[in-house]
Amino acid sequence: MQEQNENQLKRGLSNRHIQLIALGGAIGTGLFLGVGQAAILAGPAVILGYGIAGIIAFLIMRQLGEMVVHEPVSGSFSYFANRYWGSFAGFASGWNYWILYILVSMAELTAIGKYMNYWWPELPLWVSSLVFFVIINLINLASVKIYGETEFWFSIVKVIAIIGMILFGSYLLISGTGGDQASISNLYQDGGFFPKGLIAQLPDGSYEGLLVALVVIMFSFGGLELVGITAAEAENPEKNIPKATNQVLFRILIFYIGALVILFSLLPWQQIDRDTSPFVTVFASLDAMKFSFFGISVSFSNLIANALNLIVLTAALSVYNSCVYSNSRMLYGLAKQGNAPQFLTKLNKSHSPINAILVSAIFVAVTVVINKLIPEQALEILMSLVVSALVINWIMITLTHIFFRKEMKKQQAVTKFPTILYPFTNYLSLVFLIGVLVMMCFTVFKISVLLMPIWILILWICYRFIVQRKASAE
Repeated sequence: MQEQNENQLKRGLSNRHIQLIALGGAIGTGLFLGVGQAAILAGPAVILGYGIAGIIAFLIMRQLGEMVVHEPVSGSFSYFANRYWGSFAGFASGWNYWILYILVSMAELTAIGKYMNYWWPELPLWVSSLVFFVIINLINLASVKIYGETEFWFSIVKVIAIIGMILFGSYLLISGTGGDQASISNLYQDGGFFPKGLIAQLPDGSYEGLLVALVVIMFSFGGLELVGITAAEAENPEKNIPKATNQVLFRILIFYIGALVILFSLLPWQQIDRDTSPFVTVFASLDAMKFSFFGISVSFSNLIANALNLIVLTAALSVYNSCVYSNSRMLYGLAKQGNAPQFLTKLNKSHSPINAILVSAIFVAVTVVINKLIPEQALEILMSLVVSALVINWIMITLTHIFFRKEMKKQQAVTKFPTILYPFTNYLSLVFLIGVLVMMCFTVFKISVLLMPIWILILWICYRFIVQRKASAE
C-alpha cells in the first residue's frame, strides 16, 4: 500500500485551499484588463454581459462538479470524456485543455508585463515575463500544499482588494467626493445602458455591441473549471468541491457585477482605456483627493492607483500559478489514460508531476520570445486563440456530462451532486457557446474560428497515428 501511495498524487489541498483556488480562477486578467476592451465594444451593457456569461459558466461548472464528485480522479473532464464518450474524446479534450492553458499562461505573462510597465514604462515585456516564469514554475515544482498555500494568499489579496474597491468606490459615490464626473447616471447617460446596441457594423466593416463583447467577456471566466482539476489532490472532495462550485455564482455577482457597477459609475465609459486596467485608470483620475503627511502633500488617488496595480499584478500571477498547476495535472492524467507519453507520470519526492511541469514550461517559454519580437500585438493574438480553445473545452464538458448522465441512468446510479435542470441547462449552455462562436466571426477572432476544424483535424491525426498505432502494436 505504501508503494502505491508513493506513486500517486497526494491529497494535500484542504477546504480553504479549494475554496480560494476556485475563487482565484474567477478573478484574473479578464476582470482587471479584459473589461477595458469589452467596455469599448458595449459600454455599461457589459455589466449585463458578465452576468449572463457568469450564469452559463456556473451551469457548466455544476455539470463538471457532478462528475468530479462522483469520481474524484486525476485528469478531470478528460478522464470522463475518455470513459463515458470515447477514447478520442478523452484525447482531444485533454490536449485541447492543455493547449488552452499554455495559451492562457502566455496571455497572463504578457499581462504581467503590462502591469509592470505601469511603474516602469521602459521595462521590456520579455524581462518581466522571464522573471515571473521562473518563480512560478519553482513554486509548482514544490509540493501541492505549497502551491495551495501560494494560491490561497494570492486569492486572499484579490478578495480583500475587490471588496475594498467596492466599498471605497461606494463611499466616493455616496459622499460626493469622487469628483464631478462620478455619478450613477454614468450607467445610462451618453447613449443609455446599451450605447452600442446588441450588434452594429461600423464604417470600417468591424462590429460592436453587447453580443460582440461577449467574446471578450468569455475570456474572464476561463479558469473556473480548475476546481475540477483539484479533485485527485483534494481532501474530502465530496464535501469541498460542491461547496466551492456552488459559491461561483455568488462570487460572480459580487466581484464582477458589483465592481463593474462602481467602475462605470465613477468614470464615464468613454474614458476607459483599452490597454490599461480600468480600475487603475478610475482611481488615478481622482486627483482632487490629497492629504498631508508630516507636512508633505500626498495624492491619495495615486496611492490607491498604485495599490490597485499591485493587486491586478497579483491576480495575473495567481492565474498563471493555477495554469502551471492545472496543465501539469492534465498531462499527468492524460499519461495515466495512455493518451500521453508515460514519462509524464513521474512524480518527484514531493509528489508533484515534475516532467509534466517541465514540459509545459518549455512551451510557455515561447512567451518570452513573443513578447520580445511583437510586444504590442502579443496579448490580442493570444486572446483570440484562448477564447476559441476555451469554447471547445466547455462544449466538450457539457457534451461529456450528457454521456455521463446516460450511463448513470443505464446503471440506475444516483449521483451525490446532481446538476441543475438536466438536460435543459446542457442544451442552453451549448446554444450559448455556439452563439459565442458565431459572434467571433464578426470580430478579429474570426481567424481562430476558421482554424478550429483544422485544430480538431490535427488532434484526430495525432490520435490516429500515435495512440491507436500504439494500441495496435500492443
